[in-house]
Amino acid sequence: MLLITRKTPPAVAMRAASEHEVRQLDLEGAFNPAMLLENLDGVDAILCTPADKFDAALIVQLPASIKVIATYSVGLEHIDLAAAAARGIKICNTPDVLSTATAELALALMLMAARRAGEGERLLRAGKWRGLSPTFHLGRGVTGKVLGIFGMGRIGRELAGMARGLEMQIHYRNRNRLPPELECGSIYHGNDSSFLGALDFLSINAPGGDETLHWLNAERIGMLKPGAVVVNTGRGSSVDDQALIAALRSGQVLAAGLDVYNNEPNIHPGYLELENAVLLPHIGSATVETRDAMGFLALDGIKNALGI
Repeated sequence: MLLITRKTPPAVAMRAASEHEVRQLDLEGAFNPAMLLENLDGVDAILCTPADKFDAALIVQLPASIKVIATYSVGLEHIDLAAAAARGIKICNTPDVLSTATAELALALMLMAARRAGEGERLLRAGKWRGLSPTFHLGRGVTGKVLGIFGMGRIGRELAGMARGLEMQIHYRNRNRLPPELECGSIYHGNDSSFLGALDFLSINAPGGDETLHWLNAERIGMLKPGAVVVNTGRGSSVDDQALIAALRSGQVLAAGLDVYNNEPNIHPGYLELENAVLLPHIGSATVETRDAMGFLALDGIKNALGI
């Protein structure tokens, strides 16, 4: 039996029902471990999401029947992998299939932040637009500017390809330098100072974890060109919220476009006060095509783990 913690797209639900006996929880909002544990009788596989935290305390309570946990995500920060391994539980995720959709959203956030799109829509909806003038609502151009990508993995490389269509110069910071065929002319930096100092736009596409925790802090923000634009579709944990909010207030950072946050969905209230922050509710992979592909990949992983 397959337990699915939250509602899935119709095509994914249909396939799951054709391959498994399904128990659907339809959780909304905060994860409820007690409800999960109450519904695991006869279950051998779980399909969860990043909103469902499988920490060591929960994993140790899972029944012996559980053989695999599949997650509707690339990231695995919400699952204690060591605890799962100790129980012999296999873990599946959904890499590759969401790279294009997430890169599209990063590009959208870059354009929205630079051109003050969110601010303009709010002004229009509030009935405060008084007509056109040469100095009204001036933003910054994107074409031909320097884009820095922190984390040049699949999503970062997809974004780089899209940005080249806007004649942007691509610089990147990565754990390791890419081979030339993946760099495609992008400029590698081995240190934060030279990287950040070169940029008009910074896109954070790095994975989470201790290595990138609060990577964008006050010190690194100080290394950016004054008036740079920051975009984050990677992990909320990569940003020190207080430092970024202070930089947005002072103008050191011109604008930010954010799709991920610390402590989701309870984002720092300081962002809500800022007209120069474009805020989206973690929708980087939220296209019909991508969410279907993620669900199918998760179901493939479950089949392989169960040997069916």
